[in-house]
Amino acid sequence: MRWGFAHPGVSASIFIAWLALNHSVHPAHLLLGAIFAWALPALAFPLLPDWPKVRHWPSLLRLTAIFLLDIVLANVTVARLILGPVARLRTVQFHLPIDARSEFVRTVLAGMITMTPGTLSVAFNGERNRLLVHTLDTPDAAGTIAEIKQRYEHPLIAIFEGGR
Repeated sequence: MRWGFAHPGVSASIFIAWLALNHSVHPAHLLLGAIFAWALPALAFPLLPDWPKVRHWPSLLRLTAIFLLDIVLANVTVARLILGPVARLRTVQFHLPIDARSEFVRTVLAGMITMTPGTLSVAFNGERNRLLVHTLDTPDAAGTIAEIKQRYEHPLIAIFEGGR
């Protein structure tokens, strides 16, 4: 194990999160946050598979902005839906065909779908390369599939696999 910070960006995020969660910059919290910021990445990252390299940074920045905006808009939509009549909901499950070759990209895509309010990644079928997705309100499953592929999957492929 190295004595330096194994992953400085992750370490900085852990340190800031620790201080934010404790609402304190007390010396004890600073020390404990620094210990966690050093130890957690140093101990955890050797256990993880190699992370893919970012091949197209502009696409990553664009995807991040789109995803954050989608989360805000989905929160508003879900709030409107749950405060309205239940009969108005059009819950749907559909299979999303996955073009990504990388397990990392497929996992990130499934995570993005699940983190977006109103959608949930249910299961992945590796033999057919399809992801089962449940949505709270979808009038057009084919349109939703096209939107997920265009807004999330294609940029992820460009970012991590170098395609599209």
